[in-house]
Amino acid sequence: MTVNLKSVEDVAGEVTPNIKSSEALNRQKQTCSQAIGENASDPSQYICGVAVSLEIIGGKWKGVILWHLCHKTLRFSQLRRRLQGVTQKMLTQQLRELERDGLVNRKVYAEVPPRVEYSLTELGRTLEPTLRQLCDWGRAYNDDYR
Repeated sequence: MTVNLKSVEDVAGEVTPNIKSSEALNRQKQTCSQAIGENASDPSQYICGVAVSLEIIGGKWKGVILWHLCHKTLRFSQLRRRLQGVTQKMLTQQLRELERDGLVNRKVYAEVPPRVEYSLTELGRTLEPTLRQLCDWGRAYNDDYR
């Protein structure tokens, strides 16, 4: 059975009403929807909200990038040092996608040499409890099953 994405949003609104009530988040949601709409296929293709979530934050590096940005604003080089094994190209691509999806702010300073800082947007901050739960689950799994 396929669930319409609209019905999933209605149910999600009951669980996280504070996310939908913020005007700033609604404006950001509209901007992100327009940006994603240019590149994405039909949104009704998703079976549930988990599929949408994984489309946005899935992958090897995005969750870890978001986790580090939960704690503080970081420069590109600081992020790269914290993410062992990520290439410059991959980190740049992942940060651009997170910025496009409205989860990360990119601030460029007009200095020599150029300085770029990354931080979470209001929408990105709404992922903090979820990322914390994922971190706790991962630690427990690692302790119990590995």
